[in-house]
Amino acid sequence: MKTPLPIPRRREGRRLSSDALEPRARHRARSAPNEALHPVVSPSIEVLWAERPFVALLLRALRVPARDLEDLRQTVLLGAWEAIRARRYRPDPRRHPRAALRAWLHGVVWRQVSHYRERASVRREILCGAPPAPAGQAHVDIEGELLARAALREVAALPAGHREVLLAAAGPLSLVAWARTRRMNPNSAASRLRRARRALAERLASPRWPFGEGAVR
Repeated sequence: MKTPLPIPRRREGRRLSSDALEPRARHRARSAPNEALHPVVSPSIEVLWAERPFVALLLRALRVPARDLEDLRQTVLLGAWEAIRARRYRPDPRRHPRAALRAWLHGVVWRQVSHYRERASVRREILCGAPPAPAGQAHVDIEGELLARAALREVAALPAGHREVLLAAAGPLSLVAWARTRRMNPNSAASRLRRARRALAERLASPRWPFGEGAVR
């Protein structure tokens, strides 16, 4: 009859004393919002949805690529809405409601961008889905194509006179020759071009660009 081998005693995990747990409890109490001083606030989905340009502006400031900006913006807004529905939005009541909401959204954006940068697809994968280019030409840059498409939509949204002079300046004729074909003073054409370029620059500098309403379809 074989002698059974002794069974080693199970090692117990290290237990923290009450003295060690007390500082952690105090830290959690300090970091958790006081329910009496910071009551739950539930802004409507319309109020949250109105902050789309602000969220896009933060994402561009954090250098999120254009190809991923719209998807990440939707992730931010969806996560913020789920937190509001879970009653986790407790802003400082002394702040203006919109300023408090934007400060909170800034934290949501920062966390989502941190998660985004930790994805393997962002850290390691290389996009290979660019359409083939004709012989002797460079491959199509997907991100540049998205930005160019958004810029063209901004040009299309300008008044007809601005669009016409901008296209003329980009065409084969000189602005002076274009003005003469329309019996227009070249100085007047130059003034129209300056106004059109200023209007386009203002639209491109808007927080909604390059991913505003209908920018990506």
